[in-house]
Amino acid sequence: MDRLKQIESFVSVATKGSLTAAAQAEGVAPAVMGRRIDALEARLGVKLLVRTTRKLTLTHEGTAFLEDCQRLLVDFANAEASVSAGGIKAAGHLRITAPAGFGRRHLAPLVPEFLALHPDVSLSLNLSDRVVDIVNEGFDCAVRVGDLVDSSLVSMRLADNRRLCVGSPAYLKRAGVPEHPGELARHQCLMLSSDASQTRGWAFMVDGELSHARPSGRLDCSDGQVLHDWCLAGLGLAWRSTWEVEADIQAGRLQTVLDAFAAPPNGIFAVIPQRKHLPLRVRLWIDFLKQNYGSPAYWARAA
Repeated sequence: MDRLKQIESFVSVATKGSLTAAAQAEGVAPAVMGRRIDALEARLGVKLLVRTTRKLTLTHEGTAFLEDCQRLLVDFANAEASVSAGGIKAAGHLRITAPAGFGRRHLAPLVPEFLALHPDVSLSLNLSDRVVDIVNEGFDCAVRVGDLVDSSLVSMRLADNRRLCVGSPAYLKRAGVPEHPGELARHQCLMLSSDASQTRGWAFMVDGELSHARPSGRLDCSDGQVLHDWCLAGLGLAWRSTWEVEADIQAGRLQTVLDAFAAPPNGIFAVIPQRKHLPLRVRLWIDFLKQNYGSPAYWARAA
């Protein structure tokens, strides 16, 4: 407890800029704050603050230590809140973005339950198939499906995601069933034209190696739901995620092909700008998604 109090006092003094201001905020004498800082510096064996009669400045070590201490105090408060019914409540506004199709099916239906659990939180949901710049556009979290591009953003895997090559029984009866990815060239393939997704094409395992194909066809669209509808209508083959087509496969409206060449699953991710000073409402939102998406029962209900 003494160590925690020393850290709290250091953060207070450093952020308020003086021993007196920090002491007044806590209701103690400035000398008490000074002794805590002295004890902290003695324990660490490093000077954190340079104090004169006129001002207080952080040393280089103090500046670095301050950032770590602020993060630790936030994490400590969040940890207490997560296990204490009378602890800190999540509050404030959440801005979330996700792909349109996935968001309609697997985010929007969960929002009422999350808000019921956290009545002091409000939420805006942006559904778009473009890759939203969450930093410059002010979003707290993005949910993304598939392979992630390299970036400085922080990502957390929520669940696995499998892609399947599917066609309607009518189309497969008319055009035949492909036995190898190389045969896709003679099929009508329904391609997602958006720059936001499938930039590397359809993925298959061929001769033990991951291979990408970009088949062609008479139809492409930037909206995955339209491709899904076209596939159901028998207009061609599509490469879709299990979360989108599982119910149709179970009902016999679609059939999978090229299963022997299925690529390993990619993922469904929560993406945030940074891990430091993560607001409690964002952390609880990510935990809520993990709890749902990590349960096989959730996907069974969704299908």
